[in-house]
Amino acid sequence: MYTLTIAFKNVFSQVIAANIFMEGGPLFMSLILICLLASLGFIVLGFMKSKSATLKARKFLKLAVDASLLGLVLGFLGSVIGLISAFDSVEAMGNPNPAIFAGGLKVSLLTATFGLFSFVVGRIGIIALRLVLPSEDSLE
Repeated sequence: MYTLTIAFKNVFSQVIAANIFMEGGPLFMSLILICLLASLGFIVLGFMKSKSATLKARKFLKLAVDASLLGLVLGFLGSVIGLISAFDSVEAMGNPNPAIFAGGLKVSLLTATFGLFSFVVGRIGIIALRLVLPSEDSLE
């Protein structure tokens, strides 16, 4: 019974996560996810090269920084576009129900939230990689 409850919770949480992903807009949420995965991939490659090829590891570090920043910017761009479309809908309705307006605002902020999440996760990895890499002064 306990195993069935855990399995149900896992399936339920996956359905909710997929629903939130689709509510945020599949285009921007997918682009942010790609940025998150690219950032994590560059961080892993940087760790793998940190002992043998320090210059290559620094290049992967810079790429991870760029990918995490791109995810953040895409999140806010998606949020602004969502807000513009929400305000267009409000303008078309005239006097909307506050619940509908609040739902539209929630959806428009999902991309910004996911962009911030991807930025924070990437930054944690970037900080860890910077701790492992030798300082640039020691390379000269």
